[in-house]
Formats: sequence, structure tokens, C-alpha cells
Amino acid sequence: MYQHSTFLIEELGWSKPSRQKPETLKIDNKTYQYQKIAEFSGVAIFEVTAADGNIPEAKVRFAIHQEITKLIAENLLIFVNEERTRSLWYWVKREGSKTFVRDHLYVKGQPGDLFLSKLGSVVIDITELEHGEPTVVEIAYKLQRGFDVEAVTKKFYNKFQELHQKFLLFVKGIDDNETDRRWYTSIILNRLMFVYFLQCKRFIDNEDLKYLQNKLKQSKQKGENHFYDEFLKALFFESFAKPEIERDLSVQKLVGKVKYLNGGLFIKHHIEEKYQISIVDEAFEQVLDLFERYSWNLDDTPEGKDDEINPDV
Repeated sequence: MYQHSTFLIEELGWSKPSRQKPETLKIDNKTYQYQKIAEFSGVAIFEVTAADGNIPEAKVRFAIHQEITKLIAENLLIFVNEERTRSLWYWVKREGSKTFVRDHLYVKGQPGDLFLSKLGSVVIDITELEHGEPTVVEIAYKLQRGFDVEAVTKKFYNKFQELHQKFLLFVKGIDDNETDRRWYTSIILNRLMFVYFLQCKRFIDNEDLKYLQNKLKQSKQKGENHFYDEFLKALFFESFAKPEIERDLSVQKLVGKVKYLNGGLFIKHHIEEKYQISIVDEAFEQVLDLFERYSWNLDDTPEGKDDEINPDV
């Protein structure tokens, strides 16, 4: 398995740790060793190994995390087995007095789509250093964005139903027809879920794992509430629905590298022909915020094939 320290520093942009000496601790009469392998702005990443060569059980992992957190509050732990064929990336979310463990087991030889989508959030880009070093809070937030995701459960679908109810209130122009407004809300959310799946599979615009988020950010920099009318309509009807050779150059520049999809999902719906619809940016911020909290589009089961769609989805 690739050395984690090399990967974190050379590929993700983290810094070499100021102190690299391994430390030892004992839990339930078993010996464990932890070593700082990367750090940035007061946030540290540790590699943890056990004397018996195995990745410890959940209770012990949490105990080790508690001990290391006494030294450095913001941290990410990587538990590795002796053969270095398995690594468990371990981050703990804190909400008041409550803690929620978020971990990801990576097995050598396993496709890495899901794992890469998480690590994409913890990259330290050189442009972030132009105005000084990011704060500990900013770096800790990167870990949160990368690892604070949940597998799809009934909780997701309940949240999605709530989102549907909120989103339809943002749909303007169909105010006199509640049935059409609900129908159109489902159409937009289905399209967005499909695009979100594609970006997580690295199929859009040179493997941009944050494609929709980045495009929303760019749109807001140009002006408020243009994302739906200018960007999404171009993406849906002028990109996915048309071969590249038929697209206007201005559309290609706006949406980036996007493949033609020969299907009905991105053909203009009769509701869109019938009404002058508008949707503000805030609606899409809420959608992407929900999607980002779940690995709903991939199989996130331990040792599962993360290049397969979860059957629930």
C-alpha cells in the first residue's frame, strides 16, 4: 500500500510533521503505536498500528482517539494492519457532548472512487495560501466535508422528502397549479441527483468531484440567482441533450467538458414549455448541502465495491 505520509504531503498538499517520533500507549493490556505523519494549521494526521498487527475493534479505536485528542484536538487517524493491505481512516464528529464516528475502510486492490471523493475535500490547494495560512477551523472543516458523510438509510429518504417540500416553495411561475409545481420539483431533483452521481463517478468536466458546487459558486460570483436560468438550463438542454458538435461555443465554455446523454431526462419537459419558471440559488444550496452529507450514490459498505450503485438508490 502506498505510504500514507508521501500521499498526504505530495498529493494532497499537507505539510511534513514537526515531530515524527512514534509514541506508544496501552489499552486493555495491548500495545498500540501512533505517529504523526502530516499536519497543517494545528490539525494532525496520525498513523496507528497495533502490536498484534491487526486493526483494533471499534471500542479500542475510540479509546485511542480519545487519548490522541488530549494532545491535538483536531485530528484524523489512519489505522493500518501489519501487511499494510488494509487501512481504516477514522474521524470523529463532535456536536456538544455527543460524538459521531465516521470511518472508511480501504482494502488494497479495491476501486477507489468513493475514497477519492472523500479525499478530494482535504486537498490543500496552493491558491489557499495566497492570503496567509488557513486557520485550524478551516482545515478542520475540510476534514468534516470529506468524512462527515453517512450511508444511505431511511434517514436520507426522510430528509429528501423534507427537501422536496422546501424546494417546491422556491419554484416560482407555477403558483396557480400545485400538481405541476410538485411534479416539476421532482423533475429538477431527479436531474440533480443524476448529475451528482455523475460527478461523484468522475464523469464530468475533467473528473471534477465538486462540479455542481463549483458551478454554483462561479454563478454567484457573477450575480445572484442566475444558476437555474443560465447554468442549469444550458447544462440540461444544451449539453446533456445535444451532441458536442451541435453545442454553441459559449455553452461549452459555461458548462465545461460534458458528455452527450441520449435519454429523456434532459429533454425539455412540457411543464417547462408551459410556464416561465424561476428558482433562486438558495434552493440549490440546500439540495447540494443534503447530497454532500451522504455517500448515497455509491456502495459505502465495508469492503464493498465502491464503483457499484447501492441497490437502495
